[in-house]
Amino acid sequence: MSKVQGGMKCVKYLLFIFNFIFWLSGSVVLAVGLWLRFDPDTANLLAENDAPEHFFIAVYILIGAGGVMMLVGFFGCFGAVRESQCLLGSFFAFLLVIFGAEVAAGVFGFLNKEKIINDVQTYYESTLGNDNGTAIATIYHKVLDCCGTESSRPTELCTEASPNTDCVKAIEDFFNEKLFIIGYVGIGIAGIMIIGMIFSMVLCCAIRNSREVI
Repeated sequence: MSKVQGGMKCVKYLLFIFNFIFWLSGSVVLAVGLWLRFDPDTANLLAENDAPEHFFIAVYILIGAGGVMMLVGFFGCFGAVRESQCLLGSFFAFLLVIFGAEVAAGVFGFLNKEKIINDVQTYYESTLGNDNGTAIATIYHKVLDCCGTESSRPTELCTEASPNTDCVKAIEDFFNEKLFIIGYVGIGIAGIMIIGMIFSMVLCCAIRNSREVI
């Protein structure tokens, strides 16, 4: 019995430590999401009402996941300390739901990666042929350090002093970098959640077995 109690305490403290790390991870995810949403460069490129919104959909999912992770991590810590099967079971269920939502978001992001980039590229190219789009095109040139495309370099926007970088390629590189950040963060979260589900189930079983022994 002492071995069972000792093992249960070990799992209990491991789960508490894990949940604290999970809570910290949630705060990091939330911070990354907020940074991507309010990053001046990204905000300037997609500030107009008719700008593509697919990128921000992925960012909003990241922000929501970070907030939920912090909340779930807090309740997981509480459940581990109280040795409550109900709270630990709820913790497992929440992790499972978040994991499923994250997988769905990851599939959405993977399938729409090219569409996000193509939409922004098309939006930029449309501003070059629009007299009202000069201000928007200028923002793209300033943020991405580029000017025009391989087939079009408007003289009113691109001078001899302007960079020779193709803006279509610059847009692809810029958003690939941002989307990779979202992807890496998502993979890290998934790994952490799988570990959390394993620990919560082990502790639940240990609590049940100890009560049956008593």
